[in-house]
Amino acid sequence: MLLRLTLVLLMLGMAMPADAKPLIFAHRGASAWLPEETLAAYDKAIADGADFIEPDLVPTRDGVLVARHESNISETTDVAGHPEFAARRTVKVIDGKRQEGWFTEDFTLAELKTLRAKERLGALRPESMRHDGAFEIATFDEIAALAARSKRPVGLIPEIKHPTYFSGLGFDLAGKLVSAIKASDYLRRAPVIVQCFEIGTLKRLHAELAGMGNVALLQLIQSPDVKQPADVVAAGGTLTFEDMVTPRGLAEIAAYAQWISPPLRRVIPLDAAGNAGAPAALIADAHRAGLKVSVFTFRPENQFLPANLRHGEPDARWPQGMMADVRAFVAAGVDGFFTDDPALGRAAVDGT
Repeated sequence: MLLRLTLVLLMLGMAMPADAKPLIFAHRGASAWLPEETLAAYDKAIADGADFIEPDLVPTRDGVLVARHESNISETTDVAGHPEFAARRTVKVIDGKRQEGWFTEDFTLAELKTLRAKERLGALRPESMRHDGAFEIATFDEIAALAARSKRPVGLIPEIKHPTYFSGLGFDLAGKLVSAIKASDYLRRAPVIVQCFEIGTLKRLHAELAGMGNVALLQLIQSPDVKQPADVVAAGGTLTFEDMVTPRGLAEIAAYAQWISPPLRRVIPLDAAGNAGAPAALIADAHRAGLKVSVFTFRPENQFLPANLRHGEPDARWPQGMMADVRAFVAAGVDGFFTDDPALGRAAVDGT
């Protein structure tokens, strides 16, 4: 009961016990070990100590929310090996980026269930790659049911992907998520944080989920190479992500969300040599605005670590390096973090 109370208080940005630890968000499940966004990856993440599990939500042609990092499933499923779907390979432009492949919105749920997940990073994660072909694409309802079966409190932190793009195709992802939360006994009482890069979607959810004390909202912040949220671009607006992380921008976010989540290096930048430097002002500025801060994404392979925390071959796992990186962010005051390896995240936070 104490753990659940702590989760809800921190999730909503409220005052916390002095000894509260940052929340661990399992990024697409335990995706360092099993193909991402599968029930097996989420099950392992729960077993490994994650406080929340994260599904990225995209629609099927028949309007079901499924968990895929993007609706383009070329890299995360075996669709290319299914000749019955060869003619569905196509080119689309999503949030200004040209993509070629197969897309969930062109498949019914029944058709997607004939596919099997595979490791997106390939040989970089051989343990995960060994499970290629073993697991189905999971629906949001299936993931919620998995969390509900857990013997300890587990929250969900779904990301609504490309809502403006999908709205143009006739899909209302935010509406479907609201309906799913309100229809689920578990999601009406479990900790839930809904995240999105787009501002309009979060403002809509702020209104539609008002009164649900277990639900918080999180504004995702892009890396500096992406200038504006997609809905701002579509509306011809001028607001940028750089504007959003100023004290004024953070105060505006606090009017509709309880959290922000920037990429790691907006919080602890790297110097010219790739070494981790001193923390930027973002965490302190966000806290002054009344916002909690999470960061994304900690991964255990050398190529994702600051140069001063690497050891061994570039593609090798270096758990000690990731844990050292996590601890630097904990010391900087972060309230939560996304990681592909929740077990290492838990060890870093707990000091084991």
